[in-house]
Amino acid sequence: MKLATLRGHRDGTLLVVSRDLRHAVKARGIADTLLDAIEQWVGVAPRLQTLYEELNDGHAAEVFAFDPAACAAPLPRSPQWCDGSAFLNHGRLMERAFNTAPIPEFDTVPVMYQGASDDFLGPTDDVPLPDEHDGIDFEGEFGVIVDGVPMGSSATDALDHIRLVVQINDWSLRGFGPREMRSGFGFLQAKPSTSFAPIAVTPDELGTKWRDGRVHLRLHVEWNGQWFGQPSGGEMNFGFGELIAHAARTRRLSAGTIIGSGTVSNVDRKAGSACIAERRVIEILDEGQARTAFMRFGDRVRMTARDEDGEVPFGVIDQRVVPAAIASKGEAKP
Repeated sequence: MKLATLRGHRDGTLLVVSRDLRHAVKARGIADTLLDAIEQWVGVAPRLQTLYEELNDGHAAEVFAFDPAACAAPLPRSPQWCDGSAFLNHGRLMERAFNTAPIPEFDTVPVMYQGASDDFLGPTDDVPLPDEHDGIDFEGEFGVIVDGVPMGSSATDALDHIRLVVQINDWSLRGFGPREMRSGFGFLQAKPSTSFAPIAVTPDELGTKWRDGRVHLRLHVEWNGQWFGQPSGGEMNFGFGELIAHAARTRRLSAGTIIGSGTVSNVDRKAGSACIAERRVIEILDEGQARTAFMRFGDRVRMTARDEDGEVPFGVIDQRVVPAAIASKGEAKP
């Protein structure tokens, strides 16, 4: 099934969205918010599925046109947001970008940081940032939302706790990255609010495109209307089962925790990239210097995961970067 969150109060209102993304219905009487649904998944999922089938069959009541621009992130806030670096090709390139020593056991133990989960952005929200000289960069990813995961869960057991799959733009400010990585305490200022496509889907909705704990779809990225890349999520070196197990190694994960894949990256350079930093590193390796600048205020980025038939299960992320001062004056989208 496909779920979304309508703007309104802090956690929004849970919507069930039709398979073709044309219609929606509120999940009244089942769960008020998506977090409510995740926390009671075993009890409410069958009822949500029934409503989803009624919506697709044309039998649901109080149906209205689905508007992605009216949506917040599927979870406007969550108990926890942990982002990995599951595409080793990207990680190795970033080591060169930050001029850092190779991470020990990088090929065998996932790396992960804990990001802010209190203020996620919706699919068409303007992205307010303080200074365009901070190295503004987009990062296209996939992620999963889990229910409660016991401490010490195996990678195989962890897969059974995945309830929803999401598409992510994990914004980065590259100017802060090198210092924060060298500090040994991880990212803070380098990671502003993360953005999400409007739709969260159950794994079965992806069919054969969901297997081995990976999303086997290409993530199409455009920057200011120009093609930037279309790497496949199928090249994850660590699947989501392994990422969840890593996060739960020494603690349990609360229902609603989001686990990210890290920037989608392919060895084949013809696929392009899902972030500017990766393209810049490739330019340095190939040409001796970076030619591509980071984003400026007014720039737009569009991300769409789609299959060979053009289906877009998560909808579209389409956002503009703006000065934070504009948002404080109420001129940016709420």
